[in-house]
Amino acid sequence: MVEKNIPMIELNDGNKIPQLGLGTFLMSQDECEDAVLNAFETGYRHIDTATVYDNEKQVGLALSKSGLKRGDIFLTTKLANSDQTDPHGGFQRSLDKLGVDYVDLYLLHWPLPKRSSALGAWKGIIEIAESGAAKSIGVCNFEIEHLEMIISETGVVPSVNQIELHPEHQRSELVAYCREKGIATQSWGPLAQMKSNLLEKPEILEAAAVYNKTPAQIVLRWHIEHGHIIIPKTVNTSRMKENFEIFDFSLSQKEVSTIDSLESGTNYGPDPRNYDG
Repeated sequence: MVEKNIPMIELNDGNKIPQLGLGTFLMSQDECEDAVLNAFETGYRHIDTATVYDNEKQVGLALSKSGLKRGDIFLTTKLANSDQTDPHGGFQRSLDKLGVDYVDLYLLHWPLPKRSSALGAWKGIIEIAESGAAKSIGVCNFEIEHLEMIISETGVVPSVNQIELHPEHQRSELVAYCREKGIATQSWGPLAQMKSNLLEKPEILEAAAVYNKTPAQIVLRWHIEHGHIIIPKTVNTSRMKENFEIFDFSLSQKEVSTIDSLESGTNYGPDPRNYDG
């Protein structure tokens, strides 16, 4: 399904997802189409978008112009918070913008505990999966209590939990819970959204010197060593290629543990327990 050497992660529903994809968060409409086309040219076959990113149409245009077969692309989108009371309508609007008749992964974007709408939205997403229009379904930004709620109420375990995760915010308890439940962990903001000095840390720079790689490549490889799925966002073609070239080396367990020591509990995105956006 995927060209070159991107590993595939098997999900709990038997489907497989490329371990590396291109994220499109904060990618404007003007730049998104070309960026996705350049990603396809580089070798990416996994694209992550969302209703609220407001670039699904551009992702779809890139897909249609690429000449690639639909079955060769792993496409993810997400239900908008404003559509949690109308998941079927929100999903259909995404399909229409993307210009496809199915997605490979459909995600419930936020738990929104103050609204108590996530359970109904999850039930709707389950129905969408049962129709075949979403091959796999999952969630984003769900803490353990949010996961336990939807699983206990429906019996359906998400295939993926996409969360903020990077060496400074490793989410060890949540990741362990997901692993126990067979939920794949997908990291958004895998480079700490470039909001910290993570790439200047000696622990990262030392490994970069050993492998003749960039600090960003070392951090992305750290995610791979932990089995995480990653979706670094960039519109820069050279950076796309850099992010892609992380499968020709491996970090030692000692190097992984050294990077693990950078944990500081620092998140750069919203707190899912009180976010109501």
